[in-house]
Amino acid sequence: MKTGAIPDAFCREIPELLTELESSSLGLSTAEANRRLTQFGPNRLREGEQRSLTGMVVDQYRNPMIILLLGAALVSLVIGEWQDSLVILIIVILNSVIGVVQDYRAEQALASLQKLSAPYVHAFRDGVYQQLPAEDLVPGDLVELEAGTIVAADIRLLEAHTLKMNEAALTGESVAIDKKTITLVNRDLPLGDRINMVFRGTQVTFGRGSGIVTATGMATEMGRVAHLLDTTEKQKTPLQIRLEKVGRNLALATIVICLIVFIAGILRGEDLLLMFLTAVSLAVAAVPEALPAVVTISLAFGARRMVRQMSLVRRLPAVETLGSITCICSDKTGTLTQNRMSVEQWLDADLQPVREADVSVNDPLLLVLALNNDIHIDAAGLLVGDPTEVALYEHVQRLGFDPLRLKRDNPRIGEIPFSSERQMMSTLHRREDGVVMLLCKGSFEAISSRCADNQHDAVGEATGALAATGLRVLAFAWKPLKRLPGSLDAEELERDLFFLGLSGALDPPREESARAVRQCREAGIRPIMITGDHPVTARAIAARIGLAGEEGRVLTGRELERMSADEIFETVADVQIYARVAPEQKLDIVSALQRRGEAVAMTGDGVNDAPALKRAEIGIAMGITGTDVAKEAAEMVLLDDNFATIVRAVQEGRTIYDNIRKFFRYTLSSNAGEIWTIFLAPFLGLPIPLLPIHILWINLITDGAPGLALASEPGAKGIMCRPPYPPDEGLFARGLWQQIIWIGLLMGVVCLVTQKVAILLGWHWQTMVFTVLCCSQLFNALAIRSEQESLFSLGLMSNRPLLFTVIGSMVLQLAVIYLPIMQKIFHTRSLGFAEILFCGLMSLLAFCAVELEKLLLRRGLLYYGGKNKRSRRSTH
Repeated sequence: MKTGAIPDAFCREIPELLTELESSSLGLSTAEANRRLTQFGPNRLREGEQRSLTGMVVDQYRNPMIILLLGAALVSLVIGEWQDSLVILIIVILNSVIGVVQDYRAEQALASLQKLSAPYVHAFRDGVYQQLPAEDLVPGDLVELEAGTIVAADIRLLEAHTLKMNEAALTGESVAIDKKTITLVNRDLPLGDRINMVFRGTQVTFGRGSGIVTATGMATEMGRVAHLLDTTEKQKTPLQIRLEKVGRNLALATIVICLIVFIAGILRGEDLLLMFLTAVSLAVAAVPEALPAVVTISLAFGARRMVRQMSLVRRLPAVETLGSITCICSDKTGTLTQNRMSVEQWLDADLQPVREADVSVNDPLLLVLALNNDIHIDAAGLLVGDPTEVALYEHVQRLGFDPLRLKRDNPRIGEIPFSSERQMMSTLHRREDGVVMLLCKGSFEAISSRCADNQHDAVGEATGALAATGLRVLAFAWKPLKRLPGSLDAEELERDLFFLGLSGALDPPREESARAVRQCREAGIRPIMITGDHPVTARAIAARIGLAGEEGRVLTGRELERMSADEIFETVADVQIYARVAPEQKLDIVSALQRRGEAVAMTGDGVNDAPALKRAEIGIAMGITGTDVAKEAAEMVLLDDNFATIVRAVQEGRTIYDNIRKFFRYTLSSNAGEIWTIFLAPFLGLPIPLLPIHILWINLITDGAPGLALASEPGAKGIMCRPPYPPDEGLFARGLWQQIIWIGLLMGVVCLVTQKVAILLGWHWQTMVFTVLCCSQLFNALAIRSEQESLFSLGLMSNRPLLFTVIGSMVLQLAVIYLPIMQKIFHTRSLGFAEILFCGLMSLLAFCAVELEKLLLRRGLLYYGGKNKRSRRSTH
C-alpha cells in the first residue's frame, strides 16, 4: 500500500480500490493492521500546539494601554498616592484574568473535535467482526455500520441497506442522505453529493451497511477541518485594534505634554519639586485608568442584556464587534428557517390543489399521509422520525384529523420498507370495513411508473414545477386488495396502482427572518446565505425572505473550486447565496470579504463551520443544533438559533460602541481641560492654578464613576437606521478628536478666566479654579450623553446612574470646600455666596457650548466629516 488515504475513493471501482488498499472483502489480519497502525499512526485528530497558561498571561501585558497603566501605577506609588496605584493594579489584573479565560476557551475548539468519533467500532479482523478501539482503525479495515453508529473514519461503502446518514455537522445538509454503493464518475463532487461515502463524525440514522476505510486521522475530511481550524488565525476585533492604537498615542502624548509643562514651569522660576509633582500628577491624570474597567463593564452589561435576548456571549470583545459588522454570513437551516419540514403544496390526482373541505376520514390521500410512515412519539410527546414524514403527519393534524386514531382504525398488517433501488415505501392496512389497502409513497418516477392510470408526463411537469420552487416532492398512490397477499413481493404488489397526488414540503422560513433581513439592509448590513443545501432550495428560501430575487445568482462550491483567490475577491462583492460549499470554501468566502474591508459575522452549527467561525470577526454558533466544536470556535452562541436574534445583538453592539466613544470623549476632554489649564497659565503670567492633590482628586471623582455610568446609556434613536462604522475607522473619527480638543480648551479658558477674575477681586482663586474644573467636567458628562440629541429631550431620569453619580460627586466637592478636615488635606477655603455662584455659572459654560454644538449638528449647520466608507459598498 502506497498511501494512508485514497482521496478519490468515491470514483474508484471496488476491485480497484481493494487492490490499492491491499485489502479484501475479508478485511485485514491483526498483524497487518498493527503494521499499518505503526506506519500511519493512530486514528485520531492531531491537536494544535497549545499555549501554556504562563504564555497566555504574558500576552495580556503586551498591550500598550496596559503598559501605560502600569507606568501610571508606578508613578502614583512614587509620589505617595498608593490608593490610586492599588486601584489601577486591580483593574489591570482583572482585565488580564478575563483575557486569559477567553484565550483558554479558544484553545478548546480543537479538543472538541476528538469527541466526534465513536470510542469503539466493529471491524472485520482475522475473518471475524471484532469490537476495536476507534483509534486502532487503519486504511483497508472493513467496518460494519448500523443505526446510531457515529462513523470513526472515512469509509467507501461496499453494502448499503436503506442506509441514511446525518451529515449536517460536516456538510450542512439539512436532511438525512440516502447512501448507495454505486461508483461515481465526477471527481469534482462536493462532500454532500458523494453518496457512496460516509465520513468521520457523521451518524447513521437509518438502515445498515458496511464499507472499507479509505482515510483515518488527519487524512479524513474531519481532519482537514481540524487542520483548517489549527492554522486559521483569529482576527483582532475592531475595538482591540482601536484601543491598542489609542494606548500608543496616549503614551507618547502624555510624555510630551508633561515634559513641556515641567520645562515651562522651571523656565518661569517655579519650584523644582512642585513642577515635578505637577508634571507627574498630570501624567497620572492624562491616563484614563478607568478605561479597561469601563470597557469591560460596558461589555459585561451588554452581554447580560443579550442573554435576555437569547444571545450568549462567550468572549466579551464580541459584544462591541457586533456594532461594526458590515455583513452577516448565515447558514440557512434552523437560522433563517424553522429547521422542520412543512407541507407547502398538496395536489390531488388531477394535479389541482386539494380543498381541505373536501377531505374526509376515508380519503385514501389523507390515509397515505397519516399511515405510511414510521413516526413514533417519544417520552416528551415529540414526534420522532424522518423530517419529511413528520411534516406529512403534522399536515394531517392541521387538517383536524388525529393520525393516532386513524392508525388504530386502519391497523398496519404489513409493509415493504423503503429502498434506494425502488425509491418508495409501501404499507398494508385493514380498514374497519375489512378492505385491505396498499398505500404507497415515494419519488415521482417510482410512483408514476407503477400507476395504471398513466399520467407520467403530466405528473412529471407538476413535480418539476414544485421542485423548481425548492420543495421536496413526494408522490402518493394506493390500491385496494381483495385479500391479504400471501407474500409481500414488491414486484407483484407495487403495480397497477392508482395515483393519488403530490406533496411539496419545505423547511419554511422563520416568520421573523424577512423582517430581520429588511432591518439588516436598513442598518447598512449585507446579509449573505451560505448553506450546504441544494442551490434550488437555497434560492427559494432567499426569495421568500427578501434576501435575493427569484432569479438571484447562486454560487456553488463546485464553481468556487474553479476560481482563483482574485476571482473570488471580485465575485463576493455581488453574490448573496452560496450553496453546496466545502469548509475551506466558507473560509475563502470570509477571507475574501475581509479583504474587501468587510467586518464579517459568520453563523454556523457544524464542524465544517468551525474554521470560518474562527476566522470571522465574530463567529456565531447555534445553541440548539450547534456542535461543541462550533461553539468552542465561536464568540457568541444563539440560544434560539434565530437570525433575528443576531440583528438584536447588532443593535446592542452599536449601543456599547457608542457608549465607549462617549466615555473617551468625556474622559479625554476632561483630562485635556486639566492639561490646558496648567499648560497655559505660565504663558499668561498666572501662577500654577492647581496643586497636585487637586489634579488627583478631580481625576478620582470625575473619571471613574461618571465614565462607568455612561456605560449604561440606552441606545440612541434610529441606531439601526444608520450604516455601520467602518471596521478600520479610528476611535477618534467623525469629529471626536476635534470635540476633545475644543471642549478641553474651553474648560481650560474658563478656568483661567475664573483664576484671573478671582485674583482681581481678591477671591479664593485656587479653590474656585479647582471647583470650576471639577463641576465643568461633571456637567460635560450630562451634555455628551448623545452626539446630537439634547439632554432636555433625553430627560435627566433616562440615565439615573449618571444623574446620581453627578449629584454625588458635586456633594463630595462641596465637602472638600467646606469641611475643615477636608480643607486641611486639600488646601481649600470656604467660598462665599458670590464666589460659589460665579463658579456655578462658569461651570455651565462647557455644558451650554456642547448643547449649542448639538443644535448646529441637528440643523446641518455643522459637520465634522468622517464620511462612512461603508456607503461606497452596495448592501444589495
